[in-house]
Amino acid sequence: MENAQKSIRTDEMIKKIPVRLLKNKLYKGLFFFAAVFTFVLLVVLLARIFSQGAAHLSWDFLQNFASRRPEQAGIKAAVIGTLWMMAVVVPVSLLLGVGTAIYLEEYAKQNRITRLIQMNISNLAGVPSVVFGLLGLTIFVRVLFLGNSVLAAGLTMSLLILPVIIVASQEAVRAVPKELREASYGLGATKWQTILRVVLPSALAGILTGSILAFSRAIGETAPLVVIGIPAFVAFLPKSVFDPFTALPMQIYNWTSRPQEEFHFLAAAGIIVLLVILILMNSVAVWIRNRYEKKY
Repeated sequence: MENAQKSIRTDEMIKKIPVRLLKNKLYKGLFFFAAVFTFVLLVVLLARIFSQGAAHLSWDFLQNFASRRPEQAGIKAAVIGTLWMMAVVVPVSLLLGVGTAIYLEEYAKQNRITRLIQMNISNLAGVPSVVFGLLGLTIFVRVLFLGNSVLAAGLTMSLLILPVIIVASQEAVRAVPKELREASYGLGATKWQTILRVVLPSALAGILTGSILAFSRAIGETAPLVVIGIPAFVAFLPKSVFDPFTALPMQIYNWTSRPQEEFHFLAAAGIIVLLVILILMNSVAVWIRNRYEKKY
């Protein structure tokens, strides 16, 4: 009786093989189409940007300030302003994000309050950027009277990317094997020494991977800058973090909103400059990540 049932099941499985192979081909084709479609869109977007903006890239374009005349307009103030802003965003977001992740993973007790905090952090990662702009406008611009300064924009962007860095850092710290911690404790190291010399170096590659994505988002966001009142037309350079400034996303947004076609070409050239800055930043972070991956 049992042999007969096994034989029936085997026959049924054999009959289902062609259906499963067909489903496998369909899903494979669907995923291949999704990959090709995404790649084609990226190629078309980059081709359009470079075809419109490459001719306007010049030394004068990088050295001139913004102007109402397209032939005299440049991107100097926006590039320097973006670098100033990221000089605030990177250390603030890394210190707060990694510190929060270490506390939640290594020190905090796992109770309802901790789980509630964890859930809220995960939810904040999906909040629209304009909400963080309103938060920055309320706290940094109006309460702390920082105005439309580099510091106000940098702190607002830090709030924007903090949830992403915290979640990525938590996953990286959580992935460190417990055996490494136990070995460190066995040699007489304290908890902080174990975190500093064992956990952080081992988790640094994962932390930097998440941070790269977060910094990429911060450098290209426009909505928070618009909300806190960052000007789009600036003809000077900031001398400190308390000075007004403009950033590349604001300058690009300003040029694309103008009716003249020449400004649209300048916006494409500005996008190319933004991509170059982003690639350079990511390359440095990837180099650091790969170095620590090989070391640890």
